Amino acid sequence: MHVEVEPKNPFRLYPTPVLQQNAFWAQVKSGQGYGVRAFDVHSDPERMRRGCDAFVPEYNQNATHECALTDLLVVIRDLGPGSRMAYVPYGPLVEPREEERGKYLESLSVKLREHLPPDCLFIRYDLLWESPWAREKDYYTPDGRWIGPPDAEIRELRMNFDTDTWNLHKAPGDVLPANTVYLDLTRPEDELLRRMKPKTRYNVRLSFRRGIQVWEAEPADIRVWYELYARTAERNRIHMDGLMYFRSVLEMTSGNRRSPARIRLLMAGHENEPLAGMFLAIAGGRATYLYGASSAHKRDRMPSYALQWEAIVRARRAGCTEYDMFGVSPSADPSHPMYGLYRFKTGFGGHIFHREGCWDYALDREAYAGFRARELVSRGYHV
Repeated sequence: MHVEVEPKNPFRLYPTPVLQQNAFWAQVKSGQGYGVRAFDVHSDPERMRRGCDAFVPEYNQNATHECALTDLLVVIRDLGPGSRMAYVPYGPLVEPREEERGKYLESLSVKLREHLPPDCLFIRYDLLWESPWAREKDYYTPDGRWIGPPDAEIRELRMNFDTDTWNLHKAPGDVLPANTVYLDLTRPEDELLRRMKPKTRYNVRLSFRRGIQVWEAEPADIRVWYELYARTAERNRIHMDGLMYFRSVLEMTSGNRRSPARIRLLMAGHENEPLAGMFLAIAGGRATYLYGASSAHKRDRMPSYALQWEAIVRARRAGCTEYDMFGVSPSADPSHPMYGLYRFKTGFGGHIFHREGCWDYALDREAYAGFRARELVSRGYHV
């Protein structure tokens, strides 16, 4: 498979509903101190037309080359003294046929390495592509519960099929959520309510009857949200990012004409007491529940249900056709640490989507093997 890449200005990325692959996200990561790079990706146009889908078809209209089907944002992340990695958040946006995924990533990686810092140990692709195991009935229980993909060794055999170097490795963990719930916002609001699970629909209505109000907060109120976030992280024993990380996302200028995004801070509370909050991100026709936090106080008033419903309504009225709940356990497994999120988010209806997750292409095999061994002891989400 023939692939060529051409460097471009990261702030000139084409519009896409995938927040982490547009110019707004390049601005966010640059403001946080990361190196950002972008590339036009050119492939054999006839083969790509026959074998691939693009998340954003208008790329062909915007591109300057006949065969430029997509572009790519790459974030350079430090791993320690003298070593870095190239991270591709939710990219590439082109999805080859399943039997050519490995070959495409291999060809893309070979071309990208020519434009990456010499101390880059590997390229990590956080793939949006649907897991092939999610389409195989043998990986579901009789009651329809997905049991998840097989061991990494089996997945690597499938991904590396027909590659030249067998150099694609399933990462020890995923950076962005690999399992999510999508809601179809083209449906009327009353239908969205009907498609919820009865308990969720009841809790949404109950929250408003019990006096919960939802409002859009100003960026200056980020500290109020962060206090809720800190309590949530402590309660659930999850990794905490610093206040400046979230402030940079909320306050970043979102008016990039080439590839815009909007971030809104929504809060829910009772009698002027904030009880829950979330970042609502809108890019293209997709809205994303990006970050959330809540208090254990007055939980019987169901503030998180009112907050989520209001976010859905606002996204729909803003013209979005899709809502990404952004992160659940792979299935209804009570032992999974994200099972609580699964129960909450699937209650709003929609369908579960299982992504491929993170895959690595080693540029320095020996150094990558050492990093991979160390990484096994540290996992977690960090957008």
